[in-house]
Amino acid sequence: MVARISTVAFEGIDARIVEVECALSPGLPGFSIVGLPDKAVSEARERVRSALAAMSVALPPRKITINMSPADLPKEGSHFDLPIALALLAEAGMLDRDELANTLAIGELSLDGSLIPVLGALSAALAAAERELDLICPKSCGAEAAWIDATKVLAADSLAAVLQHFTGQSPIAPAVAGQVKVQKSSKDMAEVKDQERAKRALEIAAAGRHHLLLVGTPGSGKSMLAARLPGIMPPLSAREALETSMIHSVSGLLDAGGISQTRPFRAPHHTASMAAIVGGGRGAKPGEISLAHNGVLFMDEFPEFNRQTLETLRQPLETGDVTVARANAHLRYPSRFLLVAAANPCKCGYLTDAGRACNRAPICGEDYMKKISGPLLDRFDLRLDVPPVSFQDLDLPATGEPSSAIAERVATARARQTQRYVDQPDVTTNCDIEGDLLTRVATPDAEGREILNKAADRFGLSARGYHRVLRVARTIADLDGADCVERGHIAEALGYRLVTPFP
Repeated sequence: MVARISTVAFEGIDARIVEVECALSPGLPGFSIVGLPDKAVSEARERVRSALAAMSVALPPRKITINMSPADLPKEGSHFDLPIALALLAEAGMLDRDELANTLAIGELSLDGSLIPVLGALSAALAAAERELDLICPKSCGAEAAWIDATKVLAADSLAAVLQHFTGQSPIAPAVAGQVKVQKSSKDMAEVKDQERAKRALEIAAAGRHHLLLVGTPGSGKSMLAARLPGIMPPLSAREALETSMIHSVSGLLDAGGISQTRPFRAPHHTASMAAIVGGGRGAKPGEISLAHNGVLFMDEFPEFNRQTLETLRQPLETGDVTVARANAHLRYPSRFLLVAAANPCKCGYLTDAGRACNRAPICGEDYMKKISGPLLDRFDLRLDVPPVSFQDLDLPATGEPSSAIAERVATARARQTQRYVDQPDVTTNCDIEGDLLTRVATPDAEGREILNKAADRFGLSARGYHRVLRVARTIADLDGADCVERGHIAEALGYRLVTPFP
């Protein structure tokens, strides 16, 4: 009979149960780990050996074999240290095997036996709850894991504390969930002078999660506007916060275990690689589009990004998820984000200013914008020019609405959508509606249908473009508190779709 304890191996944000077995057998003393371990797992034997020595516990003078089942599942990461050590202690007779069999453990051991925090505690707690197991984890991971209240989370600061808990010498109290964080943005929309049309576009984008493209000369305020978008978006719901936190957990981005209700705002540099944006690299980690799940992905200098990287955005923008396919892994990450892209009209940036444009205008603008393909451009619901603000206007007092006032309208519009789609589990905002549902909730009145059909015929709208106009119009109607999509809503939506800022 061998000692067994459960742990997890991560596949994306999902945690698969792994059974760690320990057997002591006659033969020359040795310590081997089998079951497709990576380098970090293979090195666990040295950390376990040193941690036990720090507790004045010597390894049994026998052949020690650690098996991790299923054997064909790759095991990566240092969180296997604690389950290996506990299985070894149980096989040596220092822990009760039956009690250990009802436990799932994660944690990295330092050489003195203390437990070091690891990634993915939230996903591990969810896996433990599904199997009705208790979770043992490092103390600094307890507040994070305790958000899954369907399982008992025991957070310890050392291997010795875990041993004392199981032997009854010093029981560990269940961990308490961390604080819910709602970080208010310090950047207010009232600070933005002029740019009323851009502010209105941001409000529509926030209310319906519509993708937005801003084009304007350098210094016109594109980045400033985008940075204020999170301040007008509603906090994450409980479900959204859990989804987002699971992604950030496996990426090591959660602070002190607290789950945040603040929507993510990610702004990668244009030199970022495809793996950094979409996901991949060592361990096929989530990329920026997944770290921005339920939040905002701001891509400044949009045409400067690698063309191939930009093209990979097309599928996630439609489906709300991305599959990172590698030779040894196919991992799915959620990526339902609001894309805000900003671009200059040309390489020099002053195509629309005859006094400052280069001698290649307007050809330079055409060449520059060709980096954004037609299919990708078609996925932007809102496109607008951001004109420069004159220095005389900068001296005028601010007259715009504060972010709090805009946020109230956005929250009201989002609440209408939540109520409307309560029986649609895959639909959260107007950006997600399609098929019969789109026809049912966004069909305009007779005047609205007439103007939409004329525009579609004259400007050659694609089927995708036609439907996206309806979705934007539905959001505008929600902001107005209207039950039906009317002519004015369609006209405004078309204004953001057809009047493109390209040369």
